[in-house]
Amino acid sequence: MASESKPAYQPKDAISASVRSTMIVGGAGLFLSAVQNSLTRQNVTGWGVLTRTGGTIGIFAAIGGGYEFARVAAANIREKDDAWNPTIGGFVGGSIVGLRYRSFPAVLGFGALLAIIQGTFDYTGGKMTGFARDAEVDEYERMEQVRRNKRRPIEETLHELGEGRGIYGPGYQERRAERLKKRYGVDIPQPA
Repeated sequence: MASESKPAYQPKDAISASVRSTMIVGGAGLFLSAVQNSLTRQNVTGWGVLTRTGGTIGIFAAIGGGYEFARVAAANIREKDDAWNPTIGGFVGGSIVGLRYRSFPAVLGFGALLAIIQGTFDYTGGKMTGFARDAEVDEYERMEQVRRNKRRPIEETLHELGEGRGIYGPGYQERRAERLKKRYGVDIPQPA
């Protein structure tokens, strides 16, 4: 009985990952701050991005850096790369959101909310598009296989739905012409 052995965990640099994440998410915060600044009713200068709505930049940067540092540090301490690491990071990031409200229940609530969202997202595959497909299978052949498996014969479709509404079986024009001739006495010319 051969057991599959997982490769040993390779530690990651938590500081560089958190700095990179701080910069990326802080940039998103800067963009959102600029949008907030442009939508104000008062005539605020361009510096309003930093002075008036600059707290958004700081919160976003802190959330991104805190999340990434906690996630990578948890992975390094536990020496595992599983769904618990984003859960821990999500709790730290959500707690930073809760700090804005200066309330301990808000810190715990936002932390728990983001932890559940991040942990569930990572546990279910970590993609919005679903699980990864086999890279060795040609996509065209896979789609043809799906079509063959799901395609129903036209006779079955006609039996269940009947003709009309864009669904016509073989010989429909002849049957239609015969039916109109019988019912109304109108002779319909056959297409060539």
